[in-house]
Amino acid sequence: MTQAPIQKTIAASDWALLGLLSVVWGGSFLFVGVAVKELPPLTIVALRVCLAALALQIVLRVMGLRLPRERQAWAAFFGMGILNNVIPFSLIVWGQSHIASGLASILNATTPLFTVIVAHYLTADEKLTGSRLGGVLVGFVGVAVMIGSAALTSLNTNVLAQLAVLGAALSYGLSGVFGRRFKTLGIPPLVAAAGQVTASSCMLLPVSLLVDRPWTLAMPSTATVLSILALALVSTAFAYLIFFRLLARAGATNVGLVTFLIPVSAILFGVLILGETLEGRHFAGMALIAAGLMLIDGRPGAALARSFKAGAKSEPRPVPRR
Repeated sequence: MTQAPIQKTIAASDWALLGLLSVVWGGSFLFVGVAVKELPPLTIVALRVCLAALALQIVLRVMGLRLPRERQAWAAFFGMGILNNVIPFSLIVWGQSHIASGLASILNATTPLFTVIVAHYLTADEKLTGSRLGGVLVGFVGVAVMIGSAALTSLNTNVLAQLAVLGAALSYGLSGVFGRRFKTLGIPPLVAAAGQVTASSCMLLPVSLLVDRPWTLAMPSTATVLSILALALVSTAFAYLIFFRLLARAGATNVGLVTFLIPVSAILFGVLILGETLEGRHFAGMALIAAGLMLIDGRPGAALARSFKAGAKSEPRPVPRR
């Protein structure tokens, strides 16, 4: 079977899926914001990956796929699970127990900044260019603006929570480079997703049972139970299905545009449902991060240059006078 070619431009139907994915992933910050009020972070993360793994295993069975048994594949699953699930999920959930979900989503949007840096040092074909370096610098100025001067005077809980979410973004950046090996191993993306959350479940479940002893916790409310289910089934399992469909049709570069959209939906959810508020410096920082991401992406600047060039060509030339 011949694989469909990657679209250089995004079709209208894929824009709709991209918007849906941003809402689904943006909603994860809302669901975590509800759950952290009643459950400890490790329990939330363990439930998220275990339920998502179960859902994706069912999807694999329906599609006639199965997880490989080779040791090399499972070593990759566990490595990806650590970098893409265990570390970032735990840091984000802990961070959200101290800062607003909207702020966490903005800090998480720095993932492409870290990815560019990590890829420069760990790959041979994704080196920094001048525009990418400029984008990274502008983006991190935005991070500094958001965190504020408090980081220079004391490492209080608020600052540590923001640094934790930045640590999650760095881990996501590392996972993006690490995940390139699945293509080399010939493992389909959906199988890789199911494998990594299954491996993450194997690591997180015993740790959460040992540390949190969830059977001693009070019974969570209906809102918390529904948030956990939505976090696992909607923002993890269902999100992967959308993500890999878009990845196959529009390519990784186009799918990366979701990074611009996630904070918007997360902030709206936080303000409208959780009653959160953000300060002016947070929005200023978000604007700088967005500018940095656009520099890294390169396409907005290229499109602007093309429009200026087209405009210059269309201008009427003056008629020479005799």
